[in-house]
Amino acid sequence: MRLSAFADEASVDLQGQIDALKRNDIELLEIRGVDGENIKDISPSKISKIATELNKNGIKVWSIGSPCGKDSLDGDFNKILDSFKRVCESAQALGASRIRLFSFYCESEAKALDGLEEFCKATPRGLVLCHENEKGIFGYNIENCVKIHKALPDIKAVFDPANFVQCDVDTKEAWSALSPYVDYMHIKDALADKRVVRAGYGIGNVEYLVNEYAKMGGEVLTLEPHLMEFHGLAELENGESVAKIPTYKTNDEAFDAGANALKEILIRGGLWK
Repeated sequence: MRLSAFADEASVDLQGQIDALKRNDIELLEIRGVDGENIKDISPSKISKIATELNKNGIKVWSIGSPCGKDSLDGDFNKILDSFKRVCESAQALGASRIRLFSFYCESEAKALDGLEEFCKATPRGLVLCHENEKGIFGYNIENCVKIHKALPDIKAVFDPANFVQCDVDTKEAWSALSPYVDYMHIKDALADKRVVRAGYGIGNVEYLVNEYAKMGGEVLTLEPHLMEFHGLAELENGESVAKIPTYKTNDEAFDAGANALKEILIRGGLWK
């Protein structure tokens, strides 16, 4: 199994992210933010510098952890689409093969699918769009996620156990329905009271899911520990406060704890060296 991570949870700056990946033997990055800038806002010139630095350090970008689709459809969709196109350009410049996205703050199936279809049409060849289940968006539950993948087969799933827990969705039931569409997973876990915990310490059935993912030939997991406040978290949660267990003194410590918990699961399954 190969590991990727949202290393901005360890450090705001790029070097800190690289250091966190290296000390945890994680070879891939799901890039979401650098120096306090979200990936959708980083200039082409800075993207080029980031690509050079990552290449120097032997780190490859697995996916763009974009916020695309975390939008209301009540405004100008052209602005949303322009932002998506810039993310695609950044993905190509960074050598990423995936773009994580969402299905809008929208209850209308028709509107959500129309918006996602426009993303599909604008996607350059060689990039795979991966929809993440998330609270508050159209694809928050099993039924709506299945609707997305059946209607738009070019969109794959990135399966997030903790997000389903926070939406009161049983993760084993979700896996049974969505596994045919899953491209990769985000690894975080949560308790019944919605608090985020290390992988394997919540009710998200993370160990079961990781082993099932491996059985179907899955190759990459992205660590997204969410164990401590980090730059950009409030925006990711759309202003909602999700309680965390205050255990860690630094972001590096929280990130390492998340990585170690995942590795323990992989070792038990014979999936880690």
